[in-house]
Amino acid sequence: MAQPTTFNRALVKKYDRSGPRYTSYPTAPQFHQDFTAEHYRQVALASNRQEAVKPLSIYIHIPFCKSLCYYCACNKIVTPKTERAAEYLDYLKREINLQAELFDRTRKLTQLHLGGGTPTYLDQKQLTELMESLRQAFNMDESDNHEFSLEVDPRTVTPSQIHDLRALGFNRLSFGVQDFDDKVQAVVNRVQSEEQIRTLVLAAREARFKSVSVDLIYGLPLQTEASFAVTLDKLIGMRPDRIAAYSYAHLPHMVRAQRLIRPEDMPPPERKLELLELTINRLTEAGYIYIGMDHFSLPEDELALARENGTLHRNFQGYSTHADCDLIGLGVSSIGKVDESYSQNLKELADYYASLDIGRLPIHRGYLLTTDDRLRRDVIISLMCHGRIDFREIEDRYGISFQDYFADSLGKLDETINDGLLEYRDNSLILRPQGQLMMRNIAMAFDAYLDEQHGRFSRTV
Repeated sequence: MAQPTTFNRALVKKYDRSGPRYTSYPTAPQFHQDFTAEHYRQVALASNRQEAVKPLSIYIHIPFCKSLCYYCACNKIVTPKTERAAEYLDYLKREINLQAELFDRTRKLTQLHLGGGTPTYLDQKQLTELMESLRQAFNMDESDNHEFSLEVDPRTVTPSQIHDLRALGFNRLSFGVQDFDDKVQAVVNRVQSEEQIRTLVLAAREARFKSVSVDLIYGLPLQTEASFAVTLDKLIGMRPDRIAAYSYAHLPHMVRAQRLIRPEDMPPPERKLELLELTINRLTEAGYIYIGMDHFSLPEDELALARENGTLHRNFQGYSTHADCDLIGLGVSSIGKVDESYSQNLKELADYYASLDIGRLPIHRGYLLTTDDRLRRDVIISLMCHGRIDFREIEDRYGISFQDYFADSLGKLDETINDGLLEYRDNSLILRPQGQLMMRNIAMAFDAYLDEQHGRFSRTV
């Protein structure tokens, strides 16, 4: 995949529409409650009998936070009552055991991700207890070739705890920074110092974490080009392996916490384009590789290497370096992908507990993929991970004529081709450098469900 060339603000503005992020296809609005815990059980058991049995991946959702960040739209429970984490951990262990019964013990657990909420809301003893439960239930890859990661709120850990996390087997960390500007931090209720972050990044280096990632958000209240340039320069000075720069979606009618942000503090719409251009220019000039969507990494990082050698994948946590796994979702609201199905847990804590109290997996809804879904998913993943769609490869895999099967989709791409985002070459569609920022728009041409769910997604740029 080529790097983006000169930032074309007119093109970016033209294609800044509502659209999916395609961490799955079909996307979550297609999930339905006719898919039950029994359907999931049957799919999981059948996955052990596949000709090519996949390794396992686990996502665990920790919903608790000690304080409210006003921008956050995640599924979270804000409470200072840390004893609630102990109760939650007890139920997590029940779910771990129920899930483990469905999967052959010979299958290696090679990926693990803790998200939230705030995973480091759990103290060291509780995290140790959680990892021990996983090790007892699953055949965990202990070689350090695994990808065990967790999201860290820098306000909740010390440098010594970073070393403790490494000792538990985690080898990747993601720090939520968002912005270093004092005024921006204050207005979104997320105050943390530059020195605090720098000290934790250094501790992660000393503990030999394989990858250290930092999350930023552009488009927050009171942000300016000048202030965000300072944030980017400070971050570049810390040299994290990966940087994710997310666009802030201000939806106070949907996200109650965002109503605490004063409308007059919000930057004008054109400011987001200025901040996006600034971010891309500063990071690529500093030597970071643009991976896709909102992700950047150093050239030597595994993410950049996977992008280069064609092994990059995409899942519910975004881009991944590991081969496609069967993903087990644990915890309230978590999403999994096992064989050709998606499933999501119950979203309310009381319902989640009640299901586990009667020994039933807390599946709320899900989806079984059709052959057409799998075909379109492969096309979209190929575009978003490798920057190209090889017609012959898809034809050989599914026994179709690409041009005939996707005649309608290809017709929708004329505009992007005329705008220089995409081109035909050697019986393939190739994403051009300017198209990197608009890959979601291009992928939307292959989405069979988009018309019935349009407007339910974030902006594409």
